This record gives sequence, C-alpha cells and structure tokens, in this order.
Amino acid sequence: MNRRSGMRDVMDIFSVIGLLGGLAFFLFGMNTMSQGLEKLAGGRLEGILSKMTSNRFKGLLLGVGVTAVIQSSSAVTVMLVGLVNSGIMKIGQTVGVIMGANIGTTVTAWLLSLIGIEGGGTLMKFLKPENFSLVLGFLGIVLIMLSKRQKKKDVGGILLGFAVLMYGMKLMSDAVSPLRDMPQFTSLLTAFENPFFGILAGALLTGIIQSSSASVGILQALTLTGSVSYAVAIPIIMGQNIGTCVTALISSIGVNRNAKKVSVIHVSFNLFGTAICLILYYAVGILASFGIGEGVGALLKSAIDPVGVATVHSVFNIGTTVLLLPFTRQLEKLANRLIRDDVKETSELLDTRLLVTPSLAVAECRMRTEQMAEVACSAITEALSLFQGYDEATAASILEKEDRLDHYEDKLGTYLVAIGSHEVSAADSGQKNLMLHVIGDFERLGDHAVNLVKVATEMRDKKVHFSREAQAELRVLTEALTEILSLTLAAFQNNDTAVAQKVEPLEQVIDQLIGKIKNRHFVRLQEGSCTIQLGFVLSDMLTNYERVSDHCSNIAVALIEVAKGGFDTHEYLNKVKSFSNLRFNENYEEYSQKYRLRSSDTGVQG
Repeated sequence: MNRRSGMRDVMDIFSVIGLLGGLAFFLFGMNTMSQGLEKLAGGRLEGILSKMTSNRFKGLLLGVGVTAVIQSSSAVTVMLVGLVNSGIMKIGQTVGVIMGANIGTTVTAWLLSLIGIEGGGTLMKFLKPENFSLVLGFLGIVLIMLSKRQKKKDVGGILLGFAVLMYGMKLMSDAVSPLRDMPQFTSLLTAFENPFFGILAGALLTGIIQSSSASVGILQALTLTGSVSYAVAIPIIMGQNIGTCVTALISSIGVNRNAKKVSVIHVSFNLFGTAICLILYYAVGILASFGIGEGVGALLKSAIDPVGVATVHSVFNIGTTVLLLPFTRQLEKLANRLIRDDVKETSELLDTRLLVTPSLAVAECRMRTEQMAEVACSAITEALSLFQGYDEATAASILEKEDRLDHYEDKLGTYLVAIGSHEVSAADSGQKNLMLHVIGDFERLGDHAVNLVKVATEMRDKKVHFSREAQAELRVLTEALTEILSLTLAAFQNNDTAVAQKVEPLEQVIDQLIGKIKNRHFVRLQEGSCTIQLGFVLSDMLTNYERVSDHCSNIAVALIEVAKGGFDTHEYLNKVKSFSNLRFNENYEEYSQKYRLRSSDTGVQG
C-alpha cells in the first residue's frame, strides 16, 4: 500500500510538472506565433487601425481582423489603451474594436480543438497535433535557418510557434489524463456546477496567466478526461472573458482618463455579457426542472470535448456582441460617467504600451516624425517671412515650434531605441533607421529658424535694411530655399525617392547662390554702398540658409539610401555628383536656370 501511495505521489508530481511545462510551451508558442504574424503583417496593422471610424460595424470587423492577426484580445485592448493615451484614437472608435477582439480570440480555441481528433485513418492520424505539429515545426526551422528573405523567416516563426503551441497543448492533456481516475477531481468539478464558482475560477485562472486563449486551452485539455460537463465548462468560459480584462486594467495604470475609459468599456462589456448569459443559463435550468427543454438539461449534464468548448466560446462571444452592439454609445456614456474628464490632462506623444505590437509602434513613430517634419518646415518658412515684415506673433510661434521639435526629438529618439529591443520586419527596421537619422536634422531646422528670428530681430532693433540689389538677390535665394524645403517634406511624407533625388542638385545650386551673394556683398562693401554692420547680419543669414539646405540634403540622402537597403551617404553623394549622372545634371541645370541672380549694375541676368 505504501509503495503504491508513493508511486501515486510521484505520478502526481510529474503530472504537475508536465502541466506547468506544457503551459510554458503553450505560452511560448503562442507568443512566437503572434510575433511572426505581426511582423509579417508589418505596417498594415497600422493601416487597418488608421481607417478606424465611428462606424460600429466597421470597428467590429477591424477588431476581429486585428485579433486574428496577433492572436490576443488582451494585446489589442492594451494597444487601444496606448493609442487613446497618445491621442491617436478617440474613445468611441475603440468600442467596436473591443467587441470584435472578443470574437477574434475564439479562432485560437478552434485551432486547439484539433487536440481532440480521434480516428484510425491515415488522414485523421495526420491531423492529430502530435503528428502534424512536428512537420510544421520542421518546416518552420528549415525556413528560419535556410531562408535569406525576412518574410520567409517570419513564416517559419509562425509555423514553429504553432508547432510549439500545439505540442504544449498535448503535454497539458497528457499531464491531466490521470485525473479521470481520481474521484477527488470529479467531486471538485461538481463544485463548479455552481455558476458563480465556475465564473470565479475562470476569471482567476485567466487573470493569473493573463491569456484567455491559454485558459481556454487548459479547459480543453481537461475535457479530454471525459469528466468535464457542459454545466461546468459554460460558467468557466464566462469567467474567462472577465479574467481577460485584467491585462487591460493593469495597462491603464498611469495613463490619462481617456485611456482608462478603454479599460472600463472592456470590463463593462464583458460583465454585462456575462450577466446576460448567466440569466439565460439560470432560465434554462429552471425550465429544465419543470420538464421544459429536457434535451437542453441533458446536454448540460453530458461531457464536453475540445470542439464543444470552442463552440461554447464562440457562441458566447458572438452572442454577447450581437446583444450589446446596439448599445455602444451607452457603454461609452457609462465610461464617461465613471471616469470624469480632466481638462488639464494632455495626451502623451507616444505610449510604451504600443510596443506590444512593434510594427504598430514603428508606424506611429513614422506618423509623429511626419508631424515633426511639418513643424520644422513651417518654422523655417515663418522665419523667412520675418525678413519681409517683422511680426511678434510669428516670432513667438517659431520659438514655440522649436520647443515642440526638441520634445519630438527627445521622445522619438527614446522610443525608437526602445523599439530596437523588439524584433521587427526588415521594412520596419529600415523605417526605424531612417527616422533615427532624420529626427536630428528636423530638430536642427528648428534651431536655424530660431537663429533667423534673432537676425530679423536684430535688423528691426537696429533699424537696418539691405540695399535694393541685396534684397533682390535674397529673394531668389529664399525662393530656392522654400522649394528645397517643399521637396524634402514631400519626399519624406510620401516616401518618394524620385522627389528626394531632386534635393541634392538644388542644394548645390543654393550653395553656389550663397557664394555669389557673398562675393557681390564684398564688391558693394568696397564700393561703399554697404556697411560692415549689414555684412555681419548678411553673413549670419547666409550661414543659416546654407545649413538649412544641408539638413534637407541629409534627409533626402537618408531616404534614398534606406530605400536601397544601405546607408553610405558619402558614396551616394560622390556618385550623384559625377559627370556621368544624367539625372543629377539635368536637375542641376534646371535649377541653375530657374534661380539665377540678376546683374546688379545692368539689370540683366548673369
């Protein structure tokens, strides 16, 4: 007896170890598969979310699609918290997405239901996870090790992750299989026939491991013992939907009030859905006790299998969504009442919660960098306008924009470095490198705008003015500088390398214009038609003009080199300036003719 008892204890210990190990494999496989899917999707995730509107049905479909891609409703909700906290999305846009995410997460349960396939045929044997997951794992590792293209490596990661996930599921099912012979386990399950205990158990399990897909997988593994009935499984599934809110609640700590409302909507939706289904569940039980719907009562007492769990999970999530979809505005109003707005709160530029989906984080950085580019170019344009007529409001606006550019550079630089610790696709990696190179140039444009404000202020305070000839020359230079800013902004925002290739020829023309203007100034200085004091002012202006065009060149070259998959700026500049580069020479000649200085003494072009 003692020997048998010892063997039983050892088996119990190894069963627990097997269950924990299986859960570890399961979670690791799911994470690997999710990362592969997300990297393969790349910036398209951002494209999907950017099309978000207040249309609840469109939001619902987008929620289903995004969750099906990244295989985690919790990750989607955390992502929404980050997007709202950054001011990128509004509260109303998130309600439909949250509902859709609950439906999208049921896909995992259907994949896991394959664990319960039985049959002796060759096809049926192949469909069993312990067989086909090994094949997928082999194909996945072959793609990862032998493929040179990143997309194929990402596909390999998806296959390998899925194989590990299914193998973890098999380990869990094997670990719990001895439970079918334990009367203690059966008696424990009868306690969960009380819906409140079942809901509590499901919520606690999901809250602890922070994955409804994993807790559903554990439940599906337990059903293979044949001891779990529908009456036990249904309340647990209800609780799992409540437990999945824990991740969103944790992510809402330290965010603004609008972001907190996302978590409130998520919790409210799942609580109301569970309450409605619980009422229906009790109603069915009462009717069955009166002899009405005896078939349903018999079904509740019968054993459930993995397919049954997937079915109940889908019916529950789809049913609650259909019931509550017409009340999206009411859910939003409830969140607004529970979380009062604070007018003093401001949105963060970028939220670290977006890092849960690196491709989305890269895309949002891109959007913020484009905003930074607009601010930088507008600051220079406003600074140039001060030489036509000084305006205090414009000068103040430029100083405010320079502060914003400093903030952009600080936040974007820190955030892009943080993205570097996550795996991203080759395309996203290129975009990340591009932004790391150009944000410094955009910030420096703001510095030169401030320098030009100082020059304009000095001219106003000292009441000095350039000669008519110098003003005409500066007009030509200003027009060229305005065009190079416009080209640079358009090239970066549209990721247009053809437009970017026009920047360097124009930069060369601007450099030559500056040289000619300096020479002409020396001539006027010798003739006594200009003063040394104005010479210092002009020198400061031209220095900043030249630096602005240099930074535009840096941005354009970075864009071109990243598109080529390299980053050798010196090689590129030497190549484009060579006499054999017809495109460069054509653009250079075009801009040389367009921006020619007129002769100061004859009035003809020269």
